[in-house]
Amino acid sequence: MNKHNQLIAACGLNCSECDIFRAPNNPEIAQEIVDWFKKEKDTEVKIEDIRCLGCKGDRKKHWSPDCWILKCCVDKKGLEFCNQCADFPCKKLDQWAKESKGYEEALNRLKEMKR
Repeated sequence: MNKHNQLIAACGLNCSECDIFRAPNNPEIAQEIVDWFKKEKDTEVKIEDIRCLGCKGDRKKHWSPDCWILKCCVDKKGLEFCNQCADFPCKKLDQWAKESKGYEEALNRLKEMKR
């Protein structure tokens, strides 16, 4: 695996830019996430539960262990990145990328990595 790609998730998100990934080492970020969940989702989240080691880390310490992309790409197809799939980019991934600017950037990152 390319060292540059070590913190790139299967979907193309850059884990090193993710607040949840960075929260265990940054109490300020962790508190912001707790506050956001309380305000936006009316959900209580404990600071110690805000952790993720990324798609290549321990699933027990993954923020979204049930992620459909992780299940499809890594579990079902045994790939490291979605761009290694014969169907890349699939309709589901294209639709996902339309949900946010960050997701769109992730898909573009995967396209760039494929070149």
